[in-house]
Amino acid sequence: MSPEEHEIALPSHVAGSGTLDRLVDTARDYAKASTAENTNKAYAADWKHFARWCRLKGTDPIPPSPELVGLYLADLAAPTDSSPPQSAFRPLSVTTIERRLSGLSWNYTQRGFTLDRKDRHIATVLAGIKRKHARPPAQKEAIMPEDILAMVATLPFDLRGLRDRAILLLGFAGGLRRSEIVSLDVGKDDTPDSGGWIEVLDGNDGGGVVLTLNAKTGWREVEIGRGSSEQTCPVHALEQWLHFAKIDFGPVFVRTSRDGKRALEARLNDKHVARLIKATVLKSGIRAELPEKQRLALFSGHSLRAGLASSAEVDERYVQKQLGHTSAEMTRRYQRRRDRFRVNLTKAAGL
Repeated sequence: MSPEEHEIALPSHVAGSGTLDRLVDTARDYAKASTAENTNKAYAADWKHFARWCRLKGTDPIPPSPELVGLYLADLAAPTDSSPPQSAFRPLSVTTIERRLSGLSWNYTQRGFTLDRKDRHIATVLAGIKRKHARPPAQKEAIMPEDILAMVATLPFDLRGLRDRAILLLGFAGGLRRSEIVSLDVGKDDTPDSGGWIEVLDGNDGGGVVLTLNAKTGWREVEIGRGSSEQTCPVHALEQWLHFAKIDFGPVFVRTSRDGKRALEARLNDKHVARLIKATVLKSGIRAELPEKQRLALFSGHSLRAGLASSAEVDERYVQKQLGHTSAEMTRRYQRRRDRFRVNLTKAAGL
């Protein structure tokens, strides 16, 4: 039984009935939807790993023990032996350890407990791990405009190629996460697992497509205008895919038949976007001076977002809005190339 199922139940003094039992199921569905699917999977894996670690140490994860959690964090940073589950990984990064701690805290909350992350047994150990092991975040390479053009040029013009061209161009122009790309539907409420929908609009300036997304930061609209030519236009690429794939309802991006000539009903997995980026990076010869393994490690789904943030020559606030960031500082983390001294406070102060 999942944490949500364990926690959402009728009060002990209330007798069950068909209506109330159905409401319990509905409430459990809403509880499960309170966090993103990928987050739920990560938190479930965090708990499974911690519970196994506890069993190997001869103890139990419940009730929560700050002392025990502190020891667990220390073992993640510097494994003390080679027995499972330590043998399954090298020492974890500070970012991953913090994510694991968040996963444990969430799992305890779902089970009706509270993990005090400010307890000295946790806080001081985590502070020490940060001080000793913290490194600048490893950023993925940005896919720049010349890169994305080279990447789409490697794609064929069969149905699969049309789909993948639309994915790359739409993902770049929209600064989209890979999960946002594949969760799109043609219309609002087309499918239960929809993460948003599209609306193609005409206008005096050529129009474009508006994506309404249920993203990490809540509902937001992403406006993608038409490009300067049909060969590089994300809106044209999207229209071509929808037309030839005969898609007018349900998921926008679906699987194709093995021969690449027929669209199927199943929605694409977000891992397809990552695989597509890596495959076209290799085929297009981007960073060809590096070994293949290193080239593959440089690029991921986030490379599309970083590419837009790094190359769009507009006011920063427009890039921030497009990426759905709540702060300019977060947007700057995605900017691999920018004029850092365009605003020179030294000169402005009279020096």
